[in-house]
Order: sequence, then C-alpha cells, then structure tokens
Amino acid sequence: RASSRGLDLETEVELTLEQVVTGVDKTLEFERVDFCDHCSGSGAKPGTSPQRCATCSGYGQVQQQVQSFFGVSVRVTNCPRCKGKGTIVTDPCPKCRGTGRQRKKRILTVHIPPGVREGQVVRIRGEGEPAAAGTDRGDLHCYVRVVEHALLKRRGDDLFCHVPISFSQAALGGKVQVPTLAGTEELKMPAGTQNGRVFEMKKRGLPNQRTGKPANQYIQVFIEVPQKLNARQREILTDYAKTEEDNVTPQRKSFFEKLKETFASKK
Repeated sequence: RASSRGLDLETEVELTLEQVVTGVDKTLEFERVDFCDHCSGSGAKPGTSPQRCATCSGYGQVQQQVQSFFGVSVRVTNCPRCKGKGTIVTDPCPKCRGTGRQRKKRILTVHIPPGVREGQVVRIRGEGEPAAAGTDRGDLHCYVRVVEHALLKRRGDDLFCHVPISFSQAALGGKVQVPTLAGTEELKMPAGTQNGRVFEMKKRGLPNQRTGKPANQYIQVFIEVPQKLNARQREILTDYAKTEEDNVTPQRKSFFEKLKETFASKK
C-alpha cells in the first residue's frame, strides 16, 4: 500500500544576531499541496464515496510471478489501477478532478529558540504535505540563515570585534565606546595598552542552546596611525621622539638588548 506519510517541505528563515540572542517568532508564508476543501480529500464528488478497487480487492498491492534463472518468484508491487490506494474514484470531485488535493497558501508562526546557528534546521511536525494515501502529513524544515553583523563576528557562541584607538588613548589609557548586541558600552583601557590587545567582556555573547548561559565578547584594539598631522601635532610628536632614547619601554629595551647580543656573538 502507498506510504501513509506525506512529503516534507523546506523553507528558509532569516535572523539577525540580535534575534539569535533572544529567540524570535517568525511568520512564514508558503504554498503546499493540501486536502481539497470540496471533497475533504477523498477525491470523490460530494455525496459519493470511493469504491474498493476490484483489481487488488482494496489491498493496494498485487502479486506478480516472475520467471528467472533461479525459477519462479513472487514480486509484490503497488496496484497499477488504484496506484496503491486500494480504492477507485468513479465519480470524481469537479474541483480537484479526483485527486483529493489542491495547492493552498499556508501562513504559520514559528518560534526560533535562542542561540541557533547558521544552517541549523528547526523542524515543525505535521506542517508538510499529506500523503496520497492516508492523512499523516510530512514535516516542515526551516533552515536558519543568520545575517552578517556589520561590526561583530561570531565564533561558536562568543562574539568578536575590532575597535580602533588613537596613539594617545593607547599610551595614556582612557575610555572607548564598543559595540555589543545590546547597544554601545564603555570599555576602560589602562595606560600603555599595546596594539592588538584583547579585552574580555563577560556575558555579552550569545546564549548556549543547551544551558542558556551567555558566552563572552572579545574586543581587540588596534592603534590607528594618523596619515596627516597638523603643525602642532607634528611639533608635539617630534619633541616626544627626542625623549624616546631616554625612555625606552620594557619591550623595546628587551628587543634591542637581544638584537645587540645576537649580532655581537657573530663578530
């Protein structure tokens, strides 16, 4: 007999990272093959009923004898007359022409849970198409697509971003506004912040799907070197450069000492 379970359907739902944090209800609109309203899916004209197939006696399957090298065997196949349904429509429904099915628009609200990932499938049971025989529907598979954020990158449940700072901010320390999914927040940097340093902001990441606990966000700062200086800025930096010989930073001092030792040993 023909399968009693219908076909699965696929669709796509698009989310922002902000929606991934909280979860969201999405309204989907799609078309599917559904039961005919006129005949309630029987395929028979209202007031009539499908008749039992005389070829298969209502079983939907027939046996065939097959002659082969090894002898005669029996093969079971779907009935060629009723196509496995077990019934025949003698007086078809004028609306669906005896198929019992018609295309319909379906509007459905789907809940997407927090923490979903790109390409993940959310399955909604029983929202697919009904089978040719039987009433059990297939499922609807919603593939999640997460829109790329302008400033934040996702790695697992953690979030990462790069934030530019000035030379004076790095040297003197200070505060800088950084993006998070909840809005901008203030990050305090100590004096002497080095280029490429990574700061951690706890619980600013995405929630874990199993535990619900939020991950972290990491901010990597990089120092922007100005391409154009006015006269005053150039004067200040020139004066500062003259003092660098007397104020060698620990990292530079270590580097130059190793450099001197390396090449001195080769002489």
